Amino acid sequence: MNKINYQNELDKILSGIEREGTVPSLLLHSCCAPCSSYVLEYLSRYFKITVFYYNPNIYPEEEFYKRRAEQERFIAELPAKNPIGFIGAEHMSGEFYKAVKGLEHIREGGERCFACYRLRLEASAAAARDMGADFFTTTLSISPMKNAQKLNEIGGELAEKYGVRYLFSDFKKRNGYKRSTELSREYGIYRQNYCGCVFSMNERFSDNSPVTEK
Repeated sequence: MNKINYQNELDKILSGIEREGTVPSLLLHSCCAPCSSYVLEYLSRYFKITVFYYNPNIYPEEEFYKRRAEQERFIAELPAKNPIGFIGAEHMSGEFYKAVKGLEHIREGGERCFACYRLRLEASAAAARDMGADFFTTTLSISPMKNAQKLNEIGGELAEKYGVRYLFSDFKKRNGYKRSTELSREYGIYRQNYCGCVFSMNERFSDNSPVTEK
């Protein structure tokens, strides 16, 4: 099966929006401020965005709230053509542990991560439906460590289930990840050195992997 170029899919949607002269609403799931930086700079030209910070995977609790506060600060400081709102969930780690039960020992990047993608995207799809958003998507595909193919497959499935269009995307394309690092330096954004969950943290530090920015 040929891989889909999700950047091309996004281009088609954005071109359609420009032709129509509309400004649709987008619920954007964000894992953290650094990953959201380029995505917000890019998409706020086309959408009225609500950033949805729902990340029950993040460990420990202090890290969760540190990332949430940094997300709010970045939104407040970023100049944007269209409004950017914010919905910040509380730390609900039990939802994450329930979603990945039985997958605890799978290495980073496998089925445990896919279950985590689904957990966060499903909450996002439900929130988008409830608020009447035109689209929903996630910042997760900007990371070179995340599986954009799987994220878009899950997003497409949930779009059908919840009746909200999924904005197909691969934000690492066209130097999106590079731009996110530039914006992080420009705004002094805190960049964590592990994905977020206790399993990724333990894996990063137990196997002597080099500590690099996410």
